[in-house]
Amino acid sequence: MLDRNKNLQLVDEFVKSDSLKRHMLAVEAAMRAYAERLGEDIEVWGTVGLLHDFDYERWPNAPDHPLQGSVILRERGYSEEIIRAILSHADYLSDQYQRQSRLEHGLYACDELCGFLTACAMVRPQRLEGLTASSVRKKLKNLSFAAAVHREDITSGADAFGVDLDQHIEFCAAAMHTAKIV
Repeated sequence: MLDRNKNLQLVDEFVKSDSLKRHMLAVEAAMRAYAERLGEDIEVWGTVGLLHDFDYERWPNAPDHPLQGSVILRERGYSEEIIRAILSHADYLSDQYQRQSRLEHGLYACDELCGFLTACAMVRPQRLEGLTASSVRKKLKNLSFAAAVHREDITSGADAFGVDLDQHIEFCAAAMHTAKIV
């Protein structure tokens, strides 16, 4: 199912938290931008980015998230490509759903980084505008800032996706800024 309006309805059905919705929209923006850059299917990549955490509020504990969500997505007719990509973003499912495709690596690379970029933007008057990789890297070193973000996931995600971390930071920040996420 690649109808963005239906995807947004699914998000609204399951997600009440504005911050979680903002995160999902941020990952969607980054994924769409990467799909365009890489010549991939923008709707598939955007759907994966948007829906990757739709079940998190109802089932926040591993492995329920994202396994419970995958059941719902299958019932609603989403493709196995989309479901597998969403399942692959959970490290605790890596034995069964080891990341293989560019789509799966892209989601993993964008997920934690977009969360961290949102945190960075929220403490800046100009938000994402002009946010540089060097300023983000400085904040990454401050472990008390956005402490819940797994820094290793950001670096290993970029590496596995085959992108330079500084370029990845600035690319994702620009995608989120263009989409007016923060």
